Amino acid sequence: MADFGEKVQSKMSDAVVIYTDGACKGNPGPGGWGAWLRWGGHEKELFGGEALTTNNRMELTAVIEALSTLKRPTPVAIYTDSEYVKNGITSWIKNWKARGWRTADNKPVKNQELWQKLDGLVAQHQVQWHWVRGHAGDPGNERADQLANRGVETVRR
Repeated sequence: MADFGEKVQSKMSDAVVIYTDGACKGNPGPGGWGAWLRWGGHEKELFGGEALTTNNRMELTAVIEALSTLKRPTPVAIYTDSEYVKNGITSWIKNWKARGWRTADNKPVKNQELWQKLDGLVAQHQVQWHWVRGHAGDPGNERADQLANRGVETVRR
């Protein structure tokens, strides 16, 4: 019989793979987000934007929008080039919640509403987080970047 680690690995091999990215032309400025989802033999592209936003908000929005499309709890592998998103959700958020959504120097957490939404979505799935270097030739990251820039263009029109 397979041990627990093998069962988890087996489930993760069936994971929905998500690459996300955010883009902002000026910070703040017009911004876009993009996500590329793959599962089985399927794939889906998502993108959108906001007229006045920040890069960090777009990075968070990309992950939120991607996870929001999932119809049931599932294993998910998320690839992001945002250390802000990865560190925020895997490490910093525990202390933010314990301090009533305040930072270590007692300031309000920026983008709190987005972090809370992401936290709720992550709780519904078995998520593995992966950081990838942006603009370094990773095909999934490059595709997510193209989608995020398409999002910027939609709000610039």
